[in-house]
Amino acid sequence: MAGLQAAIQLGRYSVHRILVVDAGTGRSTLCREYHNLLGFPEGISGEELRSRGRRQAESFGVEFTEDRIVQAEKANEGFRFTGASGSRYECRTVLLATGLSDRYPDIPGLEPTFGRSVYVCPDCDGYEIQDRNTLVIGSGNPGANMALLMAERARSLIYINHEKAHVDEEKHRLMHQAGIRYMEQEVTEIIHENDGYIQGAMLEDGSLVEAERGFIAFGGNHVHSELAEQLGVELHHNRHVEANPRSKMTNVEHVWTAGDLGVHSELVTAAMGDGAIAAVWINKTLRKLEHG
Repeated sequence: MAGLQAAIQLGRYSVHRILVVDAGTGRSTLCREYHNLLGFPEGISGEELRSRGRRQAESFGVEFTEDRIVQAEKANEGFRFTGASGSRYECRTVLLATGLSDRYPDIPGLEPTFGRSVYVCPDCDGYEIQDRNTLVIGSGNPGANMALLMAERARSLIYINHEKAHVDEEKHRLMHQAGIRYMEQEVTEIIHENDGYIQGAMLEDGSLVEAERGFIAFGGNHVHSELAEQLGVELHHNRHVEANPRSKMTNVEHVWTAGDLGVHSELVTAAMGDGAIAAVWINKTLRKLEHG
Protein backbone atom coordinates (compact mmCIF):
# COMPACT_ATOMS: atom_id res chain seq x y z
CA MET A 1 0.00 0.00 0.00
CA ALA A 2 2.89 2.35 0.75
CA GLY A 3 4.49 1.62 -2.62
CA LEU A 4 1.22 2.02 -4.52
CA GLN A 5 0.46 5.37 -2.90
CA ALA A 6 3.98 6.57 -3.69
CA ALA A 7 3.63 5.39 -7.29
CA ILE A 8 0.36 7.28 -7.72
CA GLN A 9 1.87 10.46 -6.29
CA LEU A 10 4.99 10.20 -8.45
CA GLY A 11 2.98 9.37 -11.56
CA ARG A 12 0.95 12.52 -11.18
CA TYR A 13 4.08 14.66 -11.62
CA SER A 14 4.08 13.41 -15.25
CA VAL A 15 7.84 13.78 -15.67
CA HIS A 16 9.42 10.66 -14.17
CA ARG A 17 9.70 7.07 -15.30
CA ILE A 18 8.45 4.97 -12.39
CA LEU A 19 8.67 1.20 -12.06
CA VAL A 20 6.98 -0.77 -9.28
CA VAL A 21 8.57 -4.18 -8.72
CA ASP A 22 6.07 -6.27 -6.77
CA ALA A 23 6.26 -9.94 -5.81
CA GLY A 24 2.46 -10.08 -5.47
CA THR A 25 2.54 -11.23 -1.85
CA GLY A 26 2.47 -9.58 1.55
CA ARG A 27 0.18 -8.73 4.42
CA SER A 28 -2.31 -6.85 2.28
CA THR A 29 -2.94 -9.88 0.07
CA LEU A 30 -4.22 -11.80 3.12
CA CYS A 31 -6.60 -9.20 4.56
CA ARG A 32 -10.23 -9.87 3.60
CA GLU A 33 -11.49 -6.51 4.89
CA TYR A 34 -10.07 -3.20 6.00
CA HIS A 35 -12.59 -1.17 8.01
CA ASN A 36 -10.44 1.75 9.15
CA LEU A 37 -9.94 3.45 5.76
CA LEU A 38 -11.48 6.78 4.88
CA GLY A 39 -14.26 6.31 2.34
CA PHE A 40 -14.80 2.55 2.84
CA PRO A 41 -17.13 2.21 5.83
CA GLU A 42 -18.41 -1.09 4.46
CA GLY A 43 -14.85 -2.43 4.25
CA ILE A 44 -12.60 -3.34 1.33
CA SER A 45 -10.27 -6.28 0.82
CA GLY A 46 -6.54 -5.91 0.46
CA GLU A 47 -6.61 -7.51 -2.98
CA GLU A 48 -9.31 -5.13 -4.21
CA LEU A 49 -7.50 -2.11 -2.84
CA ARG A 50 -4.24 -3.27 -4.48
CA SER A 51 -6.04 -3.82 -7.79
CA ARG A 52 -7.63 -0.37 -7.71
CA GLY A 53 -4.34 1.22 -6.72
CA ARG A 54 -2.48 -0.44 -9.58
CA ARG A 55 -5.05 0.68 -12.15
CA GLN A 56 -4.91 4.21 -10.75
CA ALA A 57 -1.11 4.29 -10.90
CA GLU A 58 -1.06 2.86 -14.42
CA SER A 59 -3.40 5.62 -15.54
CA PHE A 60 -0.55 8.05 -14.75
CA GLY A 61 2.02 6.05 -16.72
CA VAL A 62 3.50 4.01 -13.87
CA GLU A 63 4.95 0.69 -15.00
CA PHE A 64 4.66 -2.58 -13.07
CA THR A 65 6.56 -5.84 -13.16
CA GLU A 66 6.07 -8.97 -11.06
CA ASP A 67 9.37 -10.05 -9.58
CA ARG A 68 11.07 -10.52 -6.21
CA ILE A 69 14.25 -8.50 -5.74
CA VAL A 70 17.01 -10.67 -4.26
CA GLN A 71 20.07 -8.40 -4.59
CA ALA A 72 20.59 -4.66 -4.21
CA GLU A 73 23.77 -2.68 -4.81
CA LYS A 74 24.98 0.82 -5.52
CA ALA A 75 25.92 1.33 -9.15
CA ASN A 76 27.20 4.34 -11.09
CA GLU A 77 25.09 7.31 -9.92
CA GLY A 78 22.26 5.17 -8.65
CA PHE A 79 21.34 1.61 -7.79
CA ARG A 80 21.12 -1.79 -9.43
CA PHE A 81 18.69 -4.52 -8.38
CA THR A 82 18.54 -8.16 -9.42
CA GLY A 83 15.28 -10.09 -9.37
CA ALA A 84 14.63 -13.76 -8.75
CA SER A 85 13.70 -13.87 -12.45
CA GLY A 86 17.27 -12.86 -13.36
CA SER A 87 16.12 -9.44 -14.58
CA ARG A 88 18.12 -6.36 -13.60
CA TYR A 89 16.74 -2.96 -12.80
CA GLU A 90 18.59 0.34 -12.48
CA CYS A 91 17.40 3.64 -11.01
CA ARG A 92 18.59 6.93 -9.59
CA THR A 93 16.25 6.88 -6.59
CA VAL A 94 14.52 4.00 -4.81
CA LEU A 95 11.69 3.59 -2.34
CA LEU A 96 11.87 0.41 -0.26
CA ALA A 97 8.40 -0.68 0.85
CA THR A 98 9.05 -4.37 1.43
CA GLY A 99 7.10 -4.52 4.70
CA LEU A 100 6.98 -7.44 7.09
CA SER A 101 5.41 -10.86 7.37
CA ASP A 102 3.53 -12.03 10.44
CA ARG A 103 4.69 -15.30 11.93
CA TYR A 104 1.87 -17.76 12.43
CA PRO A 105 1.51 -21.55 12.23
CA ASP A 106 -0.17 -23.38 9.39
CA ILE A 107 -3.48 -24.00 11.14
CA PRO A 108 -6.20 -25.21 8.77
CA GLY A 109 -8.95 -22.62 8.40
CA LEU A 110 -6.94 -19.70 9.79
CA GLU A 111 -6.02 -17.70 6.68
CA PRO A 112 -9.59 -17.42 5.32
CA THR A 113 -10.55 -15.50 8.47
CA PHE A 114 -7.81 -12.83 8.27
CA GLY A 115 -9.24 -9.33 8.26
CA ARG A 116 -12.80 -10.68 8.37
CA SER A 117 -12.92 -11.99 11.91
CA VAL A 118 -9.32 -12.71 12.98
CA TYR A 119 -6.81 -9.87 13.17
CA VAL A 120 -3.15 -9.05 13.82
CA CYS A 121 -3.11 -5.30 14.52
CA PRO A 122 -4.84 -3.98 17.66
CA ASP A 123 -4.71 -0.38 16.45
CA CYS A 124 -6.31 -1.29 13.13
CA ASP A 125 -8.93 -3.73 14.33
CA GLY A 126 -9.35 -3.59 18.10
CA TYR A 127 -12.76 -2.03 17.46
CA GLU A 128 -13.92 -5.20 15.69
CA ILE A 129 -13.92 -7.28 18.89
CA GLN A 130 -15.94 -4.78 20.94
CA ASP A 131 -18.33 -6.77 23.16
CA ARG A 132 -17.52 -10.00 21.29
CA ASN A 133 -16.41 -13.38 22.63
CA THR A 134 -12.80 -13.37 21.52
CA LEU A 135 -9.85 -15.75 21.23
CA VAL A 136 -6.21 -14.76 21.22
CA ILE A 137 -4.15 -17.53 19.63
CA GLY A 138 -0.45 -17.00 20.15
CA SER A 139 2.79 -17.98 21.78
CA GLY A 140 4.14 -17.21 25.24
CA ASN A 141 4.51 -13.58 26.28
CA PRO A 142 3.58 -12.00 22.92
CA GLY A 143 0.21 -13.73 23.07
CA ALA A 144 -0.25 -12.76 26.72
CA ASN A 145 0.51 -9.14 25.90
CA MET A 146 -2.09 -9.14 23.13
CA ALA A 147 -4.65 -10.77 25.42
CA LEU A 148 -4.09 -8.15 28.10
CA LEU A 149 -4.39 -5.36 25.54
CA MET A 150 -7.63 -6.71 24.09
CA ALA A 151 -9.36 -7.81 27.29
CA GLU A 152 -10.97 -4.46 28.02
CA ARG A 153 -12.75 -4.45 24.66
CA ALA A 154 -13.99 -8.03 24.46
CA ARG A 155 -17.07 -9.45 26.17
CA SER A 156 -14.94 -12.45 27.13
CA LEU A 157 -11.41 -13.39 26.20
CA ILE A 158 -9.52 -16.69 26.08
CA TYR A 159 -5.80 -16.89 25.41
CA ILE A 160 -4.73 -20.17 23.80
CA ASN A 161 -0.96 -20.57 24.05
CA HIS A 162 -0.67 -22.67 20.91
CA GLU A 163 3.09 -23.20 21.14
CA LYS A 164 3.01 -23.72 24.93
CA ALA A 165 5.87 -21.25 25.29
CA HIS A 166 6.79 -19.72 28.66
CA VAL A 167 4.57 -16.96 30.05
CA ASP A 168 5.94 -14.80 32.86
CA GLU A 169 4.30 -15.17 36.26
CA GLU A 170 3.45 -11.46 36.33
CA LYS A 171 1.54 -11.80 33.06
CA HIS A 172 -0.32 -14.80 34.45
CA ARG A 173 -1.28 -12.68 37.45
CA LEU A 174 -2.47 -9.81 35.28
CA MET A 175 -4.46 -12.14 33.02
CA HIS A 176 -6.17 -13.70 36.02
CA GLN A 177 -6.93 -10.25 37.37
CA ALA A 178 -8.42 -9.22 34.00
CA GLY A 179 -10.63 -12.31 33.81
CA ILE A 180 -8.75 -13.85 30.88
CA ARG A 181 -9.05 -17.61 30.60
CA TYR A 182 -5.69 -19.22 29.81
CA MET A 183 -5.16 -22.50 27.94
CA GLU A 184 -2.04 -24.36 26.79
CA GLN A 185 -3.09 -26.47 23.82
CA GLU A 186 -2.36 -26.70 20.14
CA VAL A 187 -5.10 -25.43 17.87
CA THR A 188 -5.70 -28.05 15.19
CA GLU A 189 -8.29 -26.18 13.12
CA ILE A 190 -10.14 -22.89 12.96
CA ILE A 191 -13.83 -23.47 12.40
CA HIS A 192 -15.44 -20.72 10.35
CA GLU A 193 -18.38 -19.94 8.15
CA ASN A 194 -17.92 -19.77 4.38
CA ASP A 195 -17.66 -15.97 4.50
CA GLY A 196 -14.68 -16.13 6.87
CA TYR A 197 -16.37 -15.48 10.21
CA ILE A 198 -14.79 -17.57 12.94
CA GLN A 199 -16.97 -19.89 14.97
CA GLY A 200 -14.30 -21.41 17.15
CA ALA A 201 -10.99 -23.23 17.52
CA MET A 202 -10.64 -27.01 17.60
CA LEU A 203 -8.00 -28.09 20.12
CA GLU A 204 -5.65 -31.06 20.27
CA ASP A 205 -7.79 -32.73 22.96
CA GLY A 206 -10.77 -32.70 20.58
CA SER A 207 -12.66 -29.89 22.32
CA LEU A 208 -14.08 -26.84 20.55
CA VAL A 209 -13.63 -23.36 22.02
CA GLU A 210 -16.33 -21.14 20.56
CA ALA A 211 -15.64 -17.54 19.58
CA GLU A 212 -16.95 -14.66 17.48
CA ARG A 213 -13.64 -12.91 16.83
CA GLY A 214 -9.94 -13.57 17.21
CA PHE A 215 -6.43 -12.12 17.27
CA ILE A 216 -3.13 -13.85 16.62
CA ALA A 217 0.13 -12.91 18.36
CA PHE A 218 3.10 -15.24 17.92
CA GLY A 219 5.96 -12.75 17.93
CA GLY A 220 9.03 -13.13 15.74
CA ASN A 221 7.58 -11.35 12.71
CA HIS A 222 9.97 -11.14 9.77
CA VAL A 223 10.91 -7.60 8.75
CA HIS A 224 11.97 -7.64 5.09
CA SER A 225 14.97 -5.36 5.54
CA GLU A 226 17.54 -7.50 3.73
CA LEU A 227 17.70 -5.22 0.67
CA ALA A 228 18.02 -2.15 2.86
CA GLU A 229 20.89 -3.82 4.70
CA GLN A 230 22.62 -4.66 1.41
CA LEU A 231 22.54 -0.95 0.54
CA GLY A 232 24.02 0.07 3.89
CA VAL A 233 20.82 1.47 5.35
CA GLU A 234 20.76 1.93 9.12
CA LEU A 235 18.49 -0.54 10.89
CA HIS A 236 16.73 -0.17 14.23
CA HIS A 237 17.46 -2.85 16.87
CA ASN A 238 14.30 -4.68 15.72
CA ARG A 239 15.49 -4.63 12.07
CA HIS A 240 13.01 -2.00 10.97
CA VAL A 241 14.56 0.77 8.87
CA GLU A 242 15.48 4.12 10.37
CA ALA A 243 14.46 7.14 8.28
CA ASN A 244 14.17 10.90 8.48
CA PRO A 245 10.71 11.54 9.99
CA ARG A 246 10.15 14.50 7.68
CA SER A 247 11.25 13.10 4.31
CA LYS A 248 11.32 9.32 4.90
CA MET A 249 14.82 9.19 3.37
CA THR A 250 17.24 6.78 5.03
CA ASN A 251 20.86 7.48 5.95
CA VAL A 252 21.80 6.34 2.44
CA GLU A 253 21.29 9.21 0.01
CA HIS A 254 18.46 8.62 -2.50
CA VAL A 255 17.06 5.58 -0.63
CA TRP A 256 13.65 6.08 0.99
CA THR A 257 11.44 3.81 3.04
CA ALA A 258 7.70 3.65 3.68
CA GLY A 259 5.17 1.41 5.36
CA ASP A 260 5.75 -1.49 7.74
CA LEU A 261 9.45 -1.63 6.87
CA GLY A 262 9.96 1.66 8.72
CA VAL A 263 9.92 2.40 12.43
CA HIS A 264 7.01 1.65 12.94
CA SER A 265 3.27 2.00 12.35
CA GLU A 266 1.71 -1.15 10.84
CA LEU A 267 -1.40 0.81 9.84
CA VAL A 268 -2.43 0.85 6.18
CA THR A 269 -3.41 4.50 6.55
CA ALA A 270 0.03 5.35 7.97
CA ALA A 271 1.74 3.35 5.21
CA MET A 272 -0.12 5.31 2.57
CA GLY A 273 0.90 8.57 4.24
CA ASP A 274 4.52 7.43 4.36
CA GLY A 275 4.39 6.59 0.66
CA ALA A 276 2.94 9.94 -0.34
CA ILE A 277 5.48 11.91 1.74
CA ALA A 278 8.39 9.88 0.39
CA ALA A 279 7.16 10.47 -3.16
CA VAL A 280 7.06 14.24 -2.65
CA TRP A 281 10.70 14.21 -1.57
CA ILE A 282 11.74 11.79 -4.31
CA ASN A 283 10.24 14.21 -6.82
CA LYS A 284 12.15 17.12 -5.28
CA THR A 285 15.37 15.14 -5.47
CA LEU A 286 14.87 14.00 -9.07
CA ARG A 287 14.09 17.57 -10.15
CA LYS A 288 17.30 18.72 -8.53
CA LEU A 289 19.32 15.94 -10.16
CA GLU A 290 17.86 16.72 -13.56
CA HIS A 291 17.96 20.53 -13.43
CA GLY A 292 20.68 21.29 -10.91
